[in-house]
Amino acid sequence: MTSVSLVGPSLADFEAARAVVARVADVTPMESSRYLATILGAPVFLKCENLQRTGSYKIRGAYNRLSKLTDEEKARGVVAASAGNHAQGVAFAARELGIKATIFMPVGVALPKLQATRDYGADVILRGHTVSEPLMAAAAYAAETGAILIPPFDHVDVVTGQGTLGLEILDQVPDLATIIVPIGGGGLISGVASALKQRAAQDGRVIRVIGVQAANAAAYPASLEAGEAVEVTILPTIADGIAVARPGLLNFEIIRDVVDEIVTVSEDDIARALLVLMERAKLVVEPAGAVAVAALLAGKVTASGPTVAILSGGNIDPLLMQRVISHGLAASGRYLTLRIMLPDRPGQLARIAELLAEAQANVIEVLHTRHGVSMQLSEVELDISVETRGPEHGKHVLDLLRSAGYDPQTD
Repeated sequence: MTSVSLVGPSLADFEAARAVVARVADVTPMESSRYLATILGAPVFLKCENLQRTGSYKIRGAYNRLSKLTDEEKARGVVAASAGNHAQGVAFAARELGIKATIFMPVGVALPKLQATRDYGADVILRGHTVSEPLMAAAAYAAETGAILIPPFDHVDVVTGQGTLGLEILDQVPDLATIIVPIGGGGLISGVASALKQRAAQDGRVIRVIGVQAANAAAYPASLEAGEAVEVTILPTIADGIAVARPGLLNFEIIRDVVDEIVTVSEDDIARALLVLMERAKLVVEPAGAVAVAALLAGKVTASGPTVAILSGGNIDPLLMQRVISHGLAASGRYLTLRIMLPDRPGQLARIAELLAEAQANVIEVLHTRHGVSMQLSEVELDISVETRGPEHGKHVLDLLRSAGYDPQTD
């Protein structure tokens, strides 16, 4: 796709916003990844917005939007609803501009995100248990008090602010050929794609833009197929930062015109990406921020030139990180859970332990029980979890147990 959308901000708008956003946003690192380059067959770079102030790119759009308010609007204060990154971006921007901010967040919001938003000076009101309830509460608050509602993605000033990231990326990777961008409501990719496509057209070149959504929260494929923004049912996903049921209207119009392809990734793909980023790149990234890398690892992306994957945020709850690491180990074939039926006689557990030691598999957890409705009176059930070095080693463990006459079943 070489056409450039006339909807939304112009290239001049993005360039002007860059000077505004630079007052608060850091120029985040661009890290190369030999590991991902080997997988893709082309140079791969990681744009580390997980290291941005407030922990995500959201500060760009929030600050740009708030900077456009009149003095009278600033005096009325701002209100927003978010479960995390947008809340922190608005709270930080409001503090820097001397504006009173009220943020509605769901009751179950992660404690680190809640505390960070409060630490930036915002008044936080907990309301409801889903993202939609705080959104409705924020809209009602704006109507009652006159506070300015700051949307997370569907506003031209927000899109313009997010698009400054695209211009920054071009400075760091001038020969950029492909960029991979996470998608929730579409604020980030609509800004980045529009800025890059307009700059590329000006320079007489082509830059390919690929969007990535979590498969359990993929509103854009359905919307693009329908030709309009439609609402989808959101299934549980660890990528809660991009779990948006309906695209933004402005975002959809821009994305329809300038994004070349949108792919989806599974929960296992995302967990695996988080693990790879921690192990290989030494980077802590939230699930929503890792979907671009997940798409690379899952083989969903093809590219022939320098490719940038945006790591859009790093605000992950340590408790969630613990669970995701365990899930990522399992998804990568590094954590194997076996269920083995054994004769109820002495020495069987010791024999299994000997075989696992022979296979050099490290035992993590063992459950040995005689209770179960499907078991014979002469049987016991052994549930055992072991660490392996990957899928091939896991297969070796299973083959060794089977060759010894056992029938291990895996999850």
